[in-house]
Parts: sequence; C-alpha cells; structure tokens
Amino acid sequence: MSSPHNPKQNHILSALSDEAYARLLPSLELIAMPLGWAVYEAGGRLGYVYFPTTSLVSLLNVMQDGASAEIAITGNEGLVGISLFMGGETTPSRAVVQSAGSGYRLRASILGREFALGGELQHLALIYTQALITQMSQTVACYRHHVVEQQLCRWLLLSLDRLEGNELNMTQALIADMLGVRREGVTEAAQHLQKDGLIKYSRGHIKVLDRVGLEQRVCECYAVVKKEYDRLLPYKIPHQENIGVDASRH
Repeated sequence: MSSPHNPKQNHILSALSDEAYARLLPSLELIAMPLGWAVYEAGGRLGYVYFPTTSLVSLLNVMQDGASAEIAITGNEGLVGISLFMGGETTPSRAVVQSAGSGYRLRASILGREFALGGELQHLALIYTQALITQMSQTVACYRHHVVEQQLCRWLLLSLDRLEGNELNMTQALIADMLGVRREGVTEAAQHLQKDGLIKYSRGHIKVLDRVGLEQRVCECYAVVKKEYDRLLPYKIPHQENIGVDASRH
C-alpha cells in the first residue's frame, strides 16, 4: 500500500526506472501546496522544479491592470517550472495553486545534473513540455472561438483528469479569473450545467455528477488536448541503455 505522500503519485516520477528514481529520491522535498499559493511570479527566477501529486497548478498570463487568464493546468501528470530546462530561467507567466494539495520540489542544480546525464528525466520533461505547449495553444483558440459554458466544461474536465475523485473546491470568482471572463458569465454557465444535472455547485464546492454529459457539452478543445497528452505521455519509455528499443518490452 502506498503512503499518503509518495513521489510516485506524480506520473513523471513514477515513470522513471528504479535507478533514476533512487538517484532523485534523496533530493525530492515534500511540500504543502495551499490554495492560492504563487509557486512562482512573472519574471521571478526559479530555484526549483515542482512535481504536483494531489494539487493543481494554473499557469496564468497577467496583464498590467491585474487581469489574468489561465493558459494551462498542471497536476500529477506533469511538472511546473519548464523555463529551468528550456534555457530561459524566468517566464512572464505566473503559476498559482488552484486546488490545494501536496507536491515535491527538486532544486534547479539537481535538475541540471540530471539533464547533463541526458537520461530519462530529460526525455520525460521534454515530451511533457510538448504536450503542455499543445494545451496552451488550444486554450488560446478556445478563448477566441467558444462560449463561456464550453470553456467551463473544458476547464472542469482537464482539472478532473489531474485529480482523484470528482470534486473541486473553487469559487466562481476564481474560475472567472482563470478563464478571463466576468463572474456573471461563469455564474450563468454553472447554473445551466447544474440545471441539466451535470454538476452540483455550492459555496465554492463543485461536484461533477455526469462526466459523460460534460464531455458531450464541451467544445473540441478538450479532446484535442487529451488526445495529444495520451499520445505523448504514456509514461512508458525505454531505459537509457535501451533507447531505440520498443518500450513495450520493458
């Protein structure tokens, strides 16, 4: 039985070979990730990369007037802090915990050491980044072409894919900030979904009652993102000594 807190609750860490995981384990630091905590601020230098386990993190673009819009969600499927290994060290986006939980962090120096080895963590981090870029670009298209109700369905489904269970603790005001829309628009969309029996919403608590119904109501953006994540992130890769060999044999 797994412990309440286990690095392997994060899918990237779980996909590592025993050797690679054992090398990282002493450097993985368990941290609480409370609701609203800024994992990093726009323009700030990152000292760690984060591996969420039971939390969700929103990547936000923030305007000069304080308005914001979510460009991606990261949970137990990925990591937060791609600028550390993409060469930028800083980013104009902001990362904020949208669903409280836990995660693990790894110092930038240790990440650099692993990337210098050119092994499994590097491979997984880079293909995750490709999947994340797909989510970001599709989110921009969704904001431009789809109504708030469809955007809310997409957001709910992407969030559920990265958490256990079917419940979220999230106020309508915070959802509005994530989607970059007026709170009244989120209220109306949530009321429609609740009236149709798809969700139950009360005092910042959202329970999904009919996931299939949400999938039928959502725009195509959710399917595009999910298909690309499923294609890129089966989290089964060849061990370093067997790069180029069919991963299904391991």
